[in-house]
Amino acid sequence: MANWFKNLSSIWSQDMAIDLGTANTLVVLKGQGVVLNEPSVVAIADNNGKKTVLAVGDEAKTMLGRTPGNISAIRPLRDGVIADFIVTEEMIKHFIKKVHKNKTFANPRILICVPTGSTPVERKAIQDSALAAGARRVQLIEEPIAAAIGAGLPISEATGSMVVDIGGGTTEIAVMSLGGLVYSKSLRVAGDAMDTALVNYMRKEYNLMIGDSTAEKIKKEIGTAIPSNSNTYAVKGRDLRSGTPKEVNITEEDTAEALNDILKEMVNGIKDALENTPPELSADLVDMGLTLTGGGALLKNIDKRFSKETGLPVFIADDPLACVAIGTGKALEQEETFSTMLSEY
Repeated sequence: MANWFKNLSSIWSQDMAIDLGTANTLVVLKGQGVVLNEPSVVAIADNNGKKTVLAVGDEAKTMLGRTPGNISAIRPLRDGVIADFIVTEEMIKHFIKKVHKNKTFANPRILICVPTGSTPVERKAIQDSALAAGARRVQLIEEPIAAAIGAGLPISEATGSMVVDIGGGTTEIAVMSLGGLVYSKSLRVAGDAMDTALVNYMRKEYNLMIGDSTAEKIKKEIGTAIPSNSNTYAVKGRDLRSGTPKEVNITEEDTAEALNDILKEMVNGIKDALENTPPELSADLVDMGLTLTGGGALLKNIDKRFSKETGLPVFIADDPLACVAIGTGKALEQEETFSTMLSEY
């Protein structure tokens, strides 16, 4: 009877790999690749203490900073881990239904990536959220391992591979060899911290108040680690002195200055990893270099700055935004090959 239900369940639902990110959630269906890429945002309505989910993902993100008093658009993950258990459960449930086209009995096996710096309690919270959302089994894989698999690095071989995954909430730095982590560090500064740095810079230098969405646009349009031209970008916000709308033009030099401290912290994290890597593997990294993944890898000239300050060749993965999700999907499809890298709590 149990086998009959298990077989029927596999017909109703397909195994899923989830990159549950602070900024975006990507879902891979076994054999189909990335089928969903939406912001990790949930819009909640509070009517006299009764909370209702109004929207999830793309629709909810458009509500950030624009909602009336009884509606809040929130991001249930902070620094790569769950900040709101109930809302995260609702978000995962929504994504499961969406990729399974609202099938009632969808209860897939799910593989989720987690930051290396997350605690056992935080990892169990992620697993419990997915189980409560309808998964029949939940396994976890560490983000830098998934990123390395997605980038095609030879992590199972007796050679050193280094990956720096710059996500929304965390920057994962890891050196791997023979299928395991030789060194790993999770910095809680990444894409979100860059946005905050730009908000603070605009307030300090231009007396202009902007929101996180505007800061993210600045980062994508003109953000850079090393200025290379004098292009300008028009930024609209609220004048802190008069309280009225205002527009100013900023340059690449502005964004490089705003992001400098964040990038310094990342470089120091990479140097710490190199100092703690065995000499034999360090020799490999001179040739192999380090690979950048995650949305932060798309920041202009970030590879040039990291290479200049570490002395290593720096490569950007082919699809940095989806790299972790793709790697998680490969680990899901080739469970026997990567079984030692998967865990349950």
